[in-house]
Amino acid sequence: MIRKRTIHILNGLAMYNFYKKAKFLEQELMVPFNEAMCYGNTSPNLFSEEFVQLRAKVHHVTPKQYTEHTLTPLQPFFSEKFTHIVLWFDADMFCQINILTILAWLDKAEHIDAIELYIVDDQFEPVSQYTLKAKGYYDIYKQVLIDKTMPENIDPKPLKKGIELYLNYLRKDSDLLQYIRKHRDVPEEELMLALLEKFKDYGLGDTQYFEIIKSQRQNHL
Repeated sequence: MIRKRTIHILNGLAMYNFYKKAKFLEQELMVPFNEAMCYGNTSPNLFSEEFVQLRAKVHHVTPKQYTEHTLTPLQPFFSEKFTHIVLWFDADMFCQINILTILAWLDKAEHIDAIELYIVDDQFEPVSQYTLKAKGYYDIYKQVLIDKTMPENIDPKPLKKGIELYLNYLRKDSDLLQYIRKHRDVPEEELMLALLEKFKDYGLGDTQYFEIIKSQRQNHL
């Protein structure tokens, strides 16, 4: 009898620390995915040296810092074989593009077992659950994050919505950029807080919003 080995992949440190504190999944192996894949350039060679270089640049850190922050916590996931993989992510764009990245890697690694996905709310409480197979997600990752095109068939629904938001949010006429341009006289800090509140579907953090505000204001000087 093969022992079932389980790993839980969580969207970031906030969720990881919350579950640790709440003693949720206490006896289980949990790892955080500390990334914001919906922002900045990426590489088709997932988690490769090229990928690390590109993503480190996006986050304004050294490749060594990026590795320590993002890849080191994922080491068990990369180096061991798990029969049971459980993903815990929010429904927003930020989380959905992170999910796509994980599924793409599993697809490339030819993971054949079913994957469980839990969508959680603002309090990290599960609100829906899906069972997936890592098939076709690497192609979707390349279409979306490299070619910036909309794939034909995307499951589950939250991922489809996340991809639609991702492909639109930095277009000139997106609701987000229009809102930033409309409020060009509002101080950056104040505008960032307004964006966090108003555009929850995007799930972006203060760092990304500050960069988007800066680039929009520089472009319109």
